[in-house]
Amino acid sequence: MSDQATGFEPAPEEENELVSSKLDVVTGYFARWNSGLRSFARNRPVSFFWLVISVLLILMAITAPVIVPHDPNKPDFGHIKEEPSAQAVFGTDNLGRDYLSRVIYGARVSLFIAAVSVGVGTFIGGAFGILGGYIGGTFDLITQRFLEILISIPGLLLAIILVMAIGAGAPAVIIAIAVTRLPTTSRVLRAEVMSVKETQYIDSARSIGASPWRVMFVHVAPQTVAPFIVIFTASLGTAILTEASLGFVGLGIAPPTATWGGMLGEASYTLIPDWWMVLFPGLFITLAVLAFNLLGDGLRDVLDPRVRGRL
Repeated sequence: MSDQATGFEPAPEEENELVSSKLDVVTGYFARWNSGLRSFARNRPVSFFWLVISVLLILMAITAPVIVPHDPNKPDFGHIKEEPSAQAVFGTDNLGRDYLSRVIYGARVSLFIAAVSVGVGTFIGGAFGILGGYIGGTFDLITQRFLEILISIPGLLLAIILVMAIGAGAPAVIIAIAVTRLPTTSRVLRAEVMSVKETQYIDSARSIGASPWRVMFVHVAPQTVAPFIVIFTASLGTAILTEASLGFVGLGIAPPTATWGGMLGEASYTLIPDWWMVLFPGLFITLAVLAFNLLGDGLRDVLDPRVRGRL
């Protein structure tokens, strides 16, 4: 007996309607994104400019193996510490390595470590904040006292202590920066949850018999998405600075891997650093920090419904 005879094969008309409905969903999704970007560019032109800078930095990091003019780790002792020229646009360093190539490859390492560490730190900190703000009681008391201990230590000093305790390398740097992101994320999302859980629609969900876990995950947690995204983007700038600081003092990624902070540290080996060895990595660190911080500020205005209605 054929599948069509048994009724398991959908009719052609039904298949066309199903495909058409899926296409409508996808088209509507991209239309909303396009409309959102246009509104963002129109209402927040400064933040949109920094969004473009952020995307360009990320694309530079992703396409680094394709766009670099030279091997970033290959020394050339015949061209040591040459000033910027047509052959070496950003000059060369103490070992004759092309500085433009090292700056581009440094973006890969610095942005990757910043993104992973901030992602881990904000996720764990956000989980503590949501659980503590909704459950309260002993769990909230213990977690908040632990986070207060962390927040009482300056972030850079805490990162240095953790890296020295764990050991140098990318995993240690990621863990160290992630731990410094826990307190801020947790406290912000905890305050948001404590505000949201007292609203009327949460009381309505409880009154119709919704379980506490369903209320927390379905009704309360989604209200923290906007502040979570803002904290994530704004924390990227701080993470880049922390990673650069660790690299500058020699506790970051081991050479010869290029990082922006490590390049600044190498430039400081001499009594009077050459200007191009300080300018270019410092310029990209500044651009990245400004881009992600101001992008986070613009996203807050767009994603927060209390602000979006006044734009």
